[in-house]
Amino acid sequence: MLPPHRWFWVLIVLAAGAAGLLYNFIFAAGASPLAGLTYGLCMGGAVLAFDRGLILAGLQAKIRRWPAWAYVPAAEAAYVLMIAAGCALGGAVVWALGLTEDNLSTATRLTPRVLAYSLGVSAMLVFVIRMRDLIGGEVFVNFMIGRYHRPVEEERIFLFLDVVGSTAFAEAHGDLRAQEYLGAVFAALAEPVRRHNGSVDDYIGDLAMITWPMSRGLADAKCVSCLFAVLDRIEADAEAWKARFGTVPRLRAALHGGSVVTAEVGVDRHKIAYFGDAVNVTSRIEALCRPLGVGILISQDLLERLDRLPAGIRARSLGSHALRGRGAPLAVATLERGTVLGEPANATAPAGLRVAGAR
Repeated sequence: MLPPHRWFWVLIVLAAGAAGLLYNFIFAAGASPLAGLTYGLCMGGAVLAFDRGLILAGLQAKIRRWPAWAYVPAAEAAYVLMIAAGCALGGAVVWALGLTEDNLSTATRLTPRVLAYSLGVSAMLVFVIRMRDLIGGEVFVNFMIGRYHRPVEEERIFLFLDVVGSTAFAEAHGDLRAQEYLGAVFAALAEPVRRHNGSVDDYIGDLAMITWPMSRGLADAKCVSCLFAVLDRIEADAEAWKARFGTVPRLRAALHGGSVVTAEVGVDRHKIAYFGDAVNVTSRIEALCRPLGVGILISQDLLERLDRLPAGIRARSLGSHALRGRGAPLAVATLERGTVLGEPANATAPAGLRVAGAR
């Protein structure tokens, strides 16, 4: 099956095609439905490709840095350009397949009515995409289906990623520059998290909270693979980070899982929140990284539920430790590079991972 975020894009593209069919039904009775579908897919595909940076990414990045008075008309002009290109492509395909009696010039011409209709449909689709981007893919779907209108008890895995040294960066470079830095770090998380079927559910200051339903996060140790994919991505772009910000981000990470109550909360502003010991324990584990001098900690409880760790990763036990607000000590381990393929999750190894130890 396709991961959830891919299903979303399939549905968005199908919605664009359906809009083309609807246009034919309303304004072009008797025209081939396949022609309307083709126009809708081509014009919707062009708009979506531009919006997602698949085409003319440099232009999009440039105009997004402009002030609002210049950005809004420039963005509208860019969308009109994409609609015109999609109409030309769709018209050429429709004409080539013999789905219209119009000549090629007429079939590829963008009329005012088609433009107005396409801009309206594009605005609705882009709005849905922006809402999804704002609150996260999985949270967006859960809002739409009303999954958490009533509190639900479930098991989830939590990964807390804390950007080390962000306060010192802000003191040295100012709050605006620090926000740009944190924004870039959080943006770097997005692709690895999507690839490992996780969800960035919240940003708390300089900390990102990533979650999985327990079964999904345990499968193929996705929760662990995601963490190291994030670290690898930052390391691979080290020179670019130095050139842009003068430093390479360092992260502290904590992994834990357990039972939580998930519910939709709020009146004027809604969000999906998690309540339970698992969230608090993950936070306490992240705080334990600094005194233990390591960059990654995972609870022994979660470690024992993993069938095996990803190739190249092993766990080193750090014993049991008292956590603030928790009566019983909790056993934790650090995750490090340097294991043999197929080695069990509880194997030990010397330190070898380049992540943050102390702030």
